[in-house]
Amino acid sequence: MESAPNFSLICIITARDLRVWDSHRPAHHQKKMVKYFCSSTDIRSTWDHVVSAFWQRYPNPFSTHVLTEDVVYREVTADHRLLSRRLLMKTNRLPRWAERLFPAGMSRSVYVIEDSIVDPVNKSLTTYTWNLNHTTFMSVEERCVFQGSVEHPATTQLKREAWISSSIYGFSKPIQEFGLARFKSNQVKAMKGLEYTLSNLQGIGIRLSVMERRPSSCSGTQ
Repeated sequence: MESAPNFSLICIITARDLRVWDSHRPAHHQKKMVKYFCSSTDIRSTWDHVVSAFWQRYPNPFSTHVLTEDVVYREVTADHRLLSRRLLMKTNRLPRWAERLFPAGMSRSVYVIEDSIVDPVNKSLTTYTWNLNHTTFMSVEERCVFQGSVEHPATTQLKREAWISSSIYGFSKPIQEFGLARFKSNQVKAMKGLEYTLSNLQGIGIRLSVMERRPSSCSGTQ
């Protein structure tokens, strides 16, 4: 039976590494073949409101696969940036063919680390997420940048990138294809969940036009 991640080790890693991850997550560059995804979205809300919604987005009816969330580290730096690390537990159903690759009795829950850096001076929120367990079957790394727009202060620009890989010999390609499709589906739910939270914070109920998607997305193999 797979055990839960070492909680104290997660905190130790944070204190050492969070400060150097505000430019990129280097791990995906070391993988030979990964599926890559990127998209850009305009959010019709101020950066301050988006950041508030980000911290309050769970639970919401579009993210029922997120079971728990815990803050394991938080620090305000001398230059007024907020560094945080959260541990999330998620669950996702696998297709029948993928279930056969899992040993009997292995946990289907996925532990995910979410690092974030809030820079109120430059109005940016950068997040990095990656799974701690089941990494042989599939590793998913995501980087999101929520940037306040200088030209349109009532708009926040979101750029999302993801790198998906698998180390299962003979099955890595279909697993990566499945992972990419699942990621695209989940990020749509994530955006709906953020929209739901924004609408509640603004006290206007569900509004279908909070998100305005720009025609900018890409996916492929790196």
